[in-house]
Amino acid sequence: PDHQTPERGKKLVFLTARVHPGESPASFICQGVIDFLVSQHPVARVLRDHVIFKIVPMLNPDGVYLGNYSRCSLMGFDLNRHWQDPSPWAHPTLHAVKQLIVQMNQDPRVSLEFYIDVHAHSTMLNGFMYGNVFEDEERVQRQAVFPRLLCQNAADFSFSNTSFNRDVVKAGTGRRFLGGLLDDTSYCYTLEVSFYSYMTVGSTAPVPYTEETCIL
Repeated sequence: PDHQTPERGKKLVFLTARVHPGESPASFICQGVIDFLVSQHPVARVLRDHVIFKIVPMLNPDGVYLGNYSRCSLMGFDLNRHWQDPSPWAHPTLHAVKQLIVQMNQDPRVSLEFYIDVHAHSTMLNGFMYGNVFEDEERVQRQAVFPRLLCQNAADFSFSNTSFNRDVVKAGTGRRFLGGLLDDTSYCYTLEVSFYSYMTVGSTAPVPYTEETCIL
């Protein structure tokens, strides 16, 4: 299997979710991704043949178990501000996942294409992404390709809500830190989905998200 002996030259996508325990829609999005990837859909079968997917569906299991609506872990840390130097004692899940991502990035048999961290947003509508800022214009344009494709193929995804920034208060997030750590060919995103609803192009009425629509 690929997780033991990956074929040389395969692409790799690393997906994480639920670092903030109160953002339960992120779990439904992650479940939908997994359900699709293991299905017999023709696109899923092609993806499995050409891409390795590493998925961590819950980065903060203790916070989720305790029912923390806030962003904190068992010990009161916002794990998504500690990617720079996670402690194996205070942030064990983050420490382990960061080590795995670094290991995969250094593996000559695979090419780490995307890191995507799935969240839920409490004020904005639709699905959208946050990306990073680069000096190289070609990297800027290449980074925008994936969210543009999502906008073309998912009615609830909004490219207009998508933004690319280097906000200093987000320096410790997975997107920001890994965006500076990984190779120039890797792109790191935060995927957000509204807690509430989405609006399609040309519509005037918001459509509430449900468990089913998040998974689909």
